[in-house]
Amino acid sequence: MSEIRKATLDDLAEIERLVAAAFAPYVPRMGRRPAPMDDDYRARIEAGEVDVFVDAEGIGGVVVLETDHDPSVLETIAIAERLRGRGLGRVLVAHTEEASRGAGCRTLSLFTHEKMTENRAIYPRLGFVETHRAHQNGFDRVFFAKSLDPARDPRDGEPRGG
Repeated sequence: MSEIRKATLDDLAEIERLVAAAFAPYVPRMGRRPAPMDDDYRARIEAGEVDVFVDAEGIGGVVVLETDHDPSVLETIAIAERLRGRGLGRVLVAHTEEASRGAGCRTLSLFTHEKMTENRAIYPRLGFVETHRAHQNGFDRVFFAKSLDPARDPRDGEPRGG
């Protein structure tokens, strides 16, 4: 049986290993460690911002989601190698959408490094639109947003259509 649940401090080491393994392939491409590899997951868990996908083999996915403001921010999503290509990323993004709606957020935002081309291709297929690009905290980032209200445009909050 599998589930998505809040992470606990007992999960910390496994979360850190999974995130490190998921982002390690990007180090040569970026020329440095991606930000998720150096995040403070203890503090994130204590703040209630980390959810994990758990199956019989352990933690297979991690999401870090900030819902204390609108838009909510999907800070990190990482999938274990053994589960990549099976749709878990789509499931975890849907989970963050539901959690964001539950927290009263109208928009879900995220960013990725411009050299993470795989991510930049996936997010539009999940309904995200690119909003802008910026150099932030030493990284060249591409920002995306998704309206959690289908009647609103995530780029500006204005009603769609017209």
